[in-house]
Amino acid sequence: MKNAIDRKQQINLVRSKISQRATWISVLLNTILTIAQIIIGWVANSSALLFHGIHSFSDLLSDFLVIFAAKQSANPADEKHPYGHARMETAATLILGISLTIIGGGVIWETLHSLNIYFFNTNGNDNVLKPVEISALVAAIITVIGKESLYHYLKKVAQKLRSSLIMANALHTRADSASALVVVIGIAGALAGWSFLDLIAAMIMGIMIFKMGVSLSLESLKELIDTGLDDPQVWLVRSALLNTDGVISIHDLRTRKMAQNALVDVHLQVNSKITVSEAHRIAESAKHNVLKYCKNVLDVLVHIDPEDDSKKYNPDEIYLTLPSRKDIIKILQNAISNDNFIVNNDNLILHYLNGKISINILIKNADTNIISAEEINKIKQQNSCIENISFLIEK
Repeated sequence: MKNAIDRKQQINLVRSKISQRATWISVLLNTILTIAQIIIGWVANSSALLFHGIHSFSDLLSDFLVIFAAKQSANPADEKHPYGHARMETAATLILGISLTIIGGGVIWETLHSLNIYFFNTNGNDNVLKPVEISALVAAIITVIGKESLYHYLKKVAQKLRSSLIMANALHTRADSASALVVVIGIAGALAGWSFLDLIAAMIMGIMIFKMGVSLSLESLKELIDTGLDDPQVWLVRSALLNTDGVISIHDLRTRKMAQNALVDVHLQVNSKITVSEAHRIAESAKHNVLKYCKNVLDVLVHIDPEDDSKKYNPDEIYLTLPSRKDIIKILQNAISNDNFIVNNDNLILHYLNGKISINILIKNADTNIISAEEINKIKQQNSCIENISFLIEK
């Protein structure tokens, strides 16, 4: 099983390299577009292009967050982080979402303020806005083409790596591309004589940025509060467990997301008469099947049950009140009539089932007189939790 986890870590290292390469490409393109939009938007008197340039700066921020998170999340598990560092991606996505929400809200506020001045300025509208120049339109069109191309590239990488953070970055880039298209329309309208359309385009872009930020923030928060896998993924995990030889049924199946990975906890019911070692083997086989068929599952914690205790009663209230092996040995030893026979861990088998205890004592000779029938009845009367006492002959 250690080999399976090691393979997961190797896969994470490969993911990190691919993720960082894709992100650096995004950084280079966004840097060029950001500088061009801010400078041209300022010089060409286009508020829409200028605000879009500021939005592109948030793209750069997201790229650096991706690089940092990808590097950190690839680190192997350690003493302080036994489940690894995958949630660095989640934290980075949350930071990105919050930053977009703030930027979007700021753009909406600024454009509403400018529109208010434009429509209600007593000195006349002609003095409010300077005419937009054609260079702003050219820059906006180039931005649309560049952002849309980058979106398709990042989406392909995100689907290959199953990375929510890179997909978030890709969707962010698509939103930037769509908003740049709105900027193109606004600038074209301003050039045609409706100068206020440049501000309308800027406000629409702000709304899109704000909506995307809220969406990313909520998705990250769901993961941070241990939201489970989707129904199809849970069904796949359940099928892998139930198809394991020796598993009778499962209950208390729980899943939780951790960046691109998932963790699984489950109770497996097995035959109540098998040994501990066989039950352990069944548990390891079930874990192996889940890791094999559910590629995004990082680890599986299996609890073995000899019966389905999910509905009958609360085992914490029943089993913890039953006498332990040490107590049972003391009860039996006091009742044994044969001084040469000593009850110990090697000749005593206990079954804790249905809130009762069944006792099997291993003996070497069928004629050996260990405990009389009268003593057995007395023990059962004094200890209502003991269902039966039987003897098994060793061969």
